[in-house]
Amino acid sequence: MFSQHSLHVGMARIKQTMLRTTLCCVLLALPALGQAPRDDSQPTKLLFMERLWNEAQVNRDARALDAMLGANFVNTEYDGEVSDRATFLAGIRDPQFNLASLTIQDTKVSMYGDSAVVTGTYRTKGTYLGKPYEHVGRFTDTWVFADGRWQCVASHTSLVKK
Repeated sequence: MFSQHSLHVGMARIKQTMLRTTLCCVLLALPALGQAPRDDSQPTKLLFMERLWNEAQVNRDARALDAMLGANFVNTEYDGEVSDRATFLAGIRDPQFNLASLTIQDTKVSMYGDSAVVTGTYRTKGTYLGKPYEHVGRFTDTWVFADGRWQCVASHTSLVKK
């Protein structure tokens, strides 16, 4: 007979496998999302990528995020901390950081040829070092179409309410 614990562990593994499969499919689709940067569908594609970014952060999927970042990506956090690509991805993998939810709204995409700026508000909930947090802020992400795909080259957040 199965114990409650083994049933819970089995269900968690199934859920994790399904999530990985979904994210792998999304990763494979990313190049197609970034095709033809001058058509009218680009803002919609960029907003979709922003939502994928959020899902990857919640699921601590550094691989999915890695596929979205430019080589010289720079991240500026709400507290002024600046990090490069490697440091940002290491933070996603940090087991002490547990992001339970991340949502965005009031988004706007401004296109500039092969570049775009996406702005909006965000709300996060989670724990860090075992302490709960909830943040509301604004974000600005800069995307560039290069090497046949959209890449985020800079991200900045500003805290509005802790």
